[in-house]
Amino acid sequence: MKTDLKTQILAQVTPDLNQVEQALEENLAPRLDLVKQIAAHLLFSGGKRLRPLLFIHAARMCGYRGGHEVMFSTMFEYLHAATLLHDDVVDGSALRRGRDAAHTLWPAAQVVLTGDFLLARALDIAARTNNSRVIAVIAEITREMSEGEIDQLDKKGRIDLTEAQYMKIIERKTAVLIQGACRCGAILAHASEAKENALADFGFHVGMAFQMADDLLDYTATATQLGKNPGADLREGKLTLPMIYSLAHAGVRDRKWMEQMLSETAFDPVQFQALKEKLESLDGISYTQNKAKEDVAKAEQALTIFDASASKTILTLIANYAVHRKV
Repeated sequence: MKTDLKTQILAQVTPDLNQVEQALEENLAPRLDLVKQIAAHLLFSGGKRLRPLLFIHAARMCGYRGGHEVMFSTMFEYLHAATLLHDDVVDGSALRRGRDAAHTLWPAAQVVLTGDFLLARALDIAARTNNSRVIAVIAEITREMSEGEIDQLDKKGRIDLTEAQYMKIIERKTAVLIQGACRCGAILAHASEAKENALADFGFHVGMAFQMADDLLDYTATATQLGKNPGADLREGKLTLPMIYSLAHAGVRDRKWMEQMLSETAFDPVQFQALKEKLESLDGISYTQNKAKEDVAKAEQALTIFDASASKTILTLIANYAVHRKV
């Protein structure tokens, strides 16, 4: 990351992050201790709190001074955690954020139902805003993310997945939640339609860039950095943009070799390294990096409607961090 974007962001948002952590614990409030154990295993395992921060600073940039933005922001982290619990069960993932995935420690049914509990908590907190539009956005996000996961499962293992199909999947899987956090910040502040739409555009492009960068990390980061084994997407039969682009631009021989790799349920580090080198030579890595950077540029452009402020600076830094992060 250039001049350590993460350090720059943390220098400005650490007080917010501390308050978010406290609010997440206070508002979790399950009646069953087992639900708290399962939820806390993931919820307090070192997440970036990107979505709450985007909501908080979108609201402040739009002039919100009601004092409840931190508490309301937890609905986005609960929603995010719920999807991760569900995804890990569906994908059979062994690790999440460097720890054993919840379903490896508790029965999968209990983990799925804990995810449902977190979805309900998100809706509970949305209702506390007394704003029907915020509630509607949360409901729409939940629907879109569910359909996105179903769509990805339906296309799992398909080597003919197109770039357009991939973009639609990551829009539903990732971008709609980040977009919704930014939009709801504007709604909470009763911002103008123009400012709300600008923040929705900002969130959409940050979300798209974030997911493309995340998919790149599966090829460029170490297991220690990722908190899980590299190559997980391939082992789960998920084609992401680096592979999609490379397959589309490979010659017959290279394509046949990559298809053979994709047909294997397991591969060793030497094979995986060879595959990474092939993706680099076919520009799959650089193409994905450039696409993510294009979305960051569009996100920054969306913020030009707003006057300079501390919150605008933070949102701009987060947008750049989305594509330059190492983990």
